[in-house]
Amino acid sequence: MADALSIIPTSVLRNLADKLYEKRKNAALEIEGIVKQLAIAGEHEKISSVISLLVTDFTYSPQPNHRKQIVPPVLNSFLDQDSRVRYYACEALYNIAKVVRGDFIVYFNQIFDALCKLSADSDATVQSATHLLDRLVKDIVTESDQFSIEEFIPLLRERMHVLSPYVRQFLVGWITVLDSVPDIDMLGFLPDFLDGLFNMLSDSSHEIRQQADSALSEFLQEIKNSPNVDYGRMAEILVQRATSTDEFTRLTSITWINEFVKLGGDQLVPHYADILGAILPCISDEEEKIRVIARETNEELRAIHAEPAEGFDIAAILSIARRQLTSQWEATRLEALHWIETLLTRHRSEVVLLVLEVHARIAKDMQHFRHLVVFLIHRFHSDHMLLEKRGALIVRRLSVLLGAERVYREFSTILESEEDLEFASIMVQALNLILLTSSELANLRELLKQSLINPSGKDLFISLYSSWCHSPMAILSLCLLAQAYHHASDVIKSLGEDDINVKFLMQLDKLIRLLETPVFAYLRLQLLYPDKYPWLIIVLYGLLLLLPQQSAAFKMLKTRLKPMRPHDVMADQGTCTSSGSPHAQSIQMQDGSNHDMDNAHNYINFASRLQQFQQMQYLHRMHSKSQQSSQNSLPAISSQIEISGDSQLSVPAPESRSSGGSPGQSLH
Repeated sequence: MADALSIIPTSVLRNLADKLYEKRKNAALEIEGIVKQLAIAGEHEKISSVISLLVTDFTYSPQPNHRKQIVPPVLNSFLDQDSRVRYYACEALYNIAKVVRGDFIVYFNQIFDALCKLSADSDATVQSATHLLDRLVKDIVTESDQFSIEEFIPLLRERMHVLSPYVRQFLVGWITVLDSVPDIDMLGFLPDFLDGLFNMLSDSSHEIRQQADSALSEFLQEIKNSPNVDYGRMAEILVQRATSTDEFTRLTSITWINEFVKLGGDQLVPHYADILGAILPCISDEEEKIRVIARETNEELRAIHAEPAEGFDIAAILSIARRQLTSQWEATRLEALHWIETLLTRHRSEVVLLVLEVHARIAKDMQHFRHLVVFLIHRFHSDHMLLEKRGALIVRRLSVLLGAERVYREFSTILESEEDLEFASIMVQALNLILLTSSELANLRELLKQSLINPSGKDLFISLYSSWCHSPMAILSLCLLAQAYHHASDVIKSLGEDDINVKFLMQLDKLIRLLETPVFAYLRLQLLYPDKYPWLIIVLYGLLLLLPQQSAAFKMLKTRLKPMRPHDVMADQGTCTSSGSPHAQSIQMQDGSNHDMDNAHNYINFASRLQQFQQMQYLHRMHSKSQQSSQNSLPAISSQIEISGDSQLSVPAPESRSSGGSPGQSLH
């Protein structure tokens, strides 16, 4: 400090703090001359002493006139309470910038931050000085190769949501200037400040709205001409702005979305749901321009074919469409319906699963669960193609969501009393095939395998038996699965001439082929023990004799049974009753030869079950004959008589019905 006082005359220091600008200016020029001479002489230590004196006694002085002298920490003076200090800070920095030019860039972020704040200064002279400095800094940046856009963007993003109109103009000005520099990729960083630009579209100042719109228009044109654009991040911003209360903002955002849908390609696939959520309400907008662009965009979006594997979120799009079904505007509701139709056409399986998941959540309640199953049966009844193409998918998914046993029990309960016997047979056959082939129902199959030795398996067997009676082949499959082989043989014996028709043989063909699948591996292995499972062999031979000899199924089953001779098995049947295995005990119970009270809870009254099956098949035969009779008599009926397709045929039950047990009831 002492060296500095000896270098700078006292009069110069006194004038440096004078109230008059001219005296301060002359004193500054004298100090400048002194420092230049010291620099030429290489007296760097003395220069440092002079700088320390100016910083201590002037820049940080409590006296405003002292602080007005510009020194290296000039940026601190930008925040000074005295407007004259802020003014001279701008002037000083301007002079520094003119001298150092490109070397000035190292402090760019600090200078930009200071200019951003001064652009909204309350003093007009300070604002004027700021504008001059701002123009000089822009010139320096545009010609510099040291400017770092990566370091600048975080600061810009932070400032974009300032509401001051002066700051907004300042920011848009810088965005426009930087975007004009060929070596600076502002488009690549557009997602960082795009939302801020859109926010300015609703500014109260017409000039600011115009400047923001001009900048956005320029960027949109660049997007159209650029191969590398981050559509995803910007789409999220546009979707939010499409719901703005400001009409101009909505129009601009929907225009951008329209271009994005045309240009975005694969990048936009994961955002289709959000985009649709923005478009559908705009279809009913009060402003016609918005409605027109929204409709065009909607059609563009619908024309794009994308798959879930590509990120196409069917669930999200379906959710958006369903939500818009409650819109107060008819146009939006109609387009939402069209979208649901489109999804069903292109992705029916996925849509069905999604709808099932929704219904499954509701069906957790028992009352709603029954309504759901009744509804599904009604839909399958009215649309056989739905049952044929989607039935397995629906039943399997419901079994996963709500429990296979619960689902199958409910289906069986309802189908047992189904009045349309032909449909009931078709439905049961479908459920039976799903039961035998679907991995989702593996646990249900395992439970049924225990029907003769497990109370839960027995209850399930009886529950399904009641409706499975609609189809002889379904009953036989159920018996084979439950290992109720003796009863299966009784079912085969009970079949009449009318039962062995083309439909039956087609079902039998399927069953024979299924016997060769892993599901029935246990059954094939049981053939190794004819003494334990004699009725199994009898059943298989019975099925063999029902098949046409030239059919592939006949040859397949005959090959499987070639080592077996049914009369030898029957001759040895007496030895199997002495076996201590659970299945041997179950065979005894099927015959009714052993009513051990310890096993009474597992006992199934198969005689009653057989009666139940015969009774149901009698109803089917009578129904079939009635239909044939009606068809044969049609030519003789007057054309004046209209035949109702909804009429029901009342068939009296056979006398044996009263003696049989009620469906699902076991005899103890």
